[in-house]
Amino acid sequence: MAVMNVTLFEHEVELAQALEAGLQRHDRRTRLYLKLDDGGEVGVGEIAPQREALNGDANVDDVRRELVELVLPQVVAMRTREGALPSWTRIARLRGPRHASAPALALVEMALLERELRQARQRLDEWWVPRGPLVLQRGVSLLRHDDPWPDLEGVVRLRAKVAPGRIDSEALERVAATALPVILDFNATARTFDEVRAVWQRVSALANVVAVEQPFQVGNFIDSAQLSKEMPVAVSLDESLRSLGDLNQILRYEAATMLCVKPARVGGLANARTIITKARERGLRPYVGGFFESPYARHVHRILARHCVSEPSDVGDVATVGNSEEVQSCADGFGYCVDPRVLQGSRVWSVMTSAAT
Repeated sequence: MAVMNVTLFEHEVELAQALEAGLQRHDRRTRLYLKLDDGGEVGVGEIAPQREALNGDANVDDVRRELVELVLPQVVAMRTREGALPSWTRIARLRGPRHASAPALALVEMALLERELRQARQRLDEWWVPRGPLVLQRGVSLLRHDDPWPDLEGVVRLRAKVAPGRIDSEALERVAATALPVILDFNATARTFDEVRAVWQRVSALANVVAVEQPFQVGNFIDSAQLSKEMPVAVSLDESLRSLGDLNQILRYEAATMLCVKPARVGGLANARTIITKARERGLRPYVGGFFESPYARHVHRILARHCVSEPSDVGDVATVGNSEEVQSCADGFGYCVDPRVLQGSRVWSVMTSAAT
């Protein structure tokens, strides 16, 4: 009898560069690592859910509960019924209606993908061959100036957090001094066109604003479409993009010309790749984003970005206090693996054992 062990690890980190957004402050993160060991063949996935539920994104507690109570039992049942773990390409089909379903499935999918790559003795960048150089954008904030900035080496575009009526003059001058193009990321804080225009006008006086991102509430495609017609810069959507169905609505209403695609938000890498491919076919400009993941998951996102997007993407490593999340080079899989010391120092939330003939 082959035995499968499933272990969920929780690792808390403090971000070396906190990021002030319109409705929350990003200064700490919880990484969830899922280790699937089926008969000695191992795969590890990682996601970094938000600490607080916001704008349709589930918090870490909800994701953990979804994973342990709903997603993993389905995967175990499939293994028991079929005699083997399902392919990573099938996991997205298990998506349920709850906000926590997509990130929970993304975690399982990533672990299964790494396991399959290791079985095949292949690397992900051999499956998803890079089609161009890595082009980076970085997140900064225009809401306060006293937070340390991330490293901007190699960065070609900034994604600046903003909110109606809350621009910090010193932060704005700092952004202007970089001379980099800027996307204004509202994180769904604007309620009127005038609020968006006021922020755009103030920042545009000093910096090269090329787009406004997610100005209105999640799912408000109609106002985004109208704004897209009226603004002299592009409109991008982020929190409003969670599925292929959302992409179809964006296309239907012509609600945006740019898109931020986050694998954990859309249910995993397979869905992200499909959404990006279709968006590009329809003339949109997608880029890859994330949720402050460790260098392990960020490396996977860089492979995805180099394979199928040309826009600058938020896929640079996220620095943490004490460099508490290290990776090691590997000959197969994703090319990097999680340092065992990270898992050893993490909280173990769930251990599941399953046997199948």
